[in-house]
Amino acid sequence: MSRRRIGFWYRLAAFLLKPPLRVFFRRDWRGMEHIPENGGFITVVNHNSALDPLSYAHFQYNTGRVPRFLAKVSLFRGGLLGVMLRGMGQIPVFRESKDAIGAFRAAVEAVNKGECVAFYPEGTLTREPGMWPMKGKTGAARVALATKAPVIPVAQWGANLAVPPYPKRGDIKLLHRQILTVQAGPPVDLSEFYGQEATAAVLREVTERIMDAITTELSEIRGEPAPTARFDYRNTAEPTGQQAEQQAAPTQRSPRDAGAPGAAEGENA
Repeated sequence: MSRRRIGFWYRLAAFLLKPPLRVFFRRDWRGMEHIPENGGFITVVNHNSALDPLSYAHFQYNTGRVPRFLAKVSLFRGGLLGVMLRGMGQIPVFRESKDAIGAFRAAVEAVNKGECVAFYPEGTLTREPGMWPMKGKTGAARVALATKAPVIPVAQWGANLAVPPYPKRGDIKLLHRQILTVQAGPPVDLSEFYGQEATAAVLREVTERIMDAITTELSEIRGEPAPTARFDYRNTAEPTGQQAEQQAAPTQRSPRDAGAPGAAEGENA
């Protein structure tokens, strides 16, 4: 099987969701030529708004290669949403349980069957003060090494200007009709890691390479350099502003060094 058919449930979701997205947002889709026409592949996407899964899904749907997302298992339980998620073939994640490995196996199987699996490697909405990608989890790296499939970095910006992460009253501004920019880049070169044992150190290095690639694409969209240090919210206590920048993990190089060796889980662990 070379690619996944779009199917009824994906088409229904597009029918329901694309019209309001077109009403509230303008679109700027870039880099569609980097999405493989056939064969399995992985996309890795930044996460800075509760709405950005919709903008990314809209972009990906328009390429003709629909993604399978990893999503927490509670979303699959009952109601129309659960029916639609199951119908679209999305992959449930059982966090912190003996069934958690099932998501990894399902992702590997999907990629090997010629499908696209999408990861949000940060695992949650960004808490980085400037809304840059945070330190990633290793799920995408694990699947990438197991399948050797192309890993396509995708960055997006715009949904966060309408619905920022963790918004307070008055922060949501849907009527301003922001531009949703989604940009896919060339595949991340991970060939030097193929054949190596997937140790913690290797997975960390592959993940950093992936996060660098996403950050490079986002830096191009925003037209500004990214921080030289990768923010790790797990090492902070709800920091904000300058305090958060001071507490950012000081181990990350500039995203412009993404090609260097050593560069570079949540909803998508």
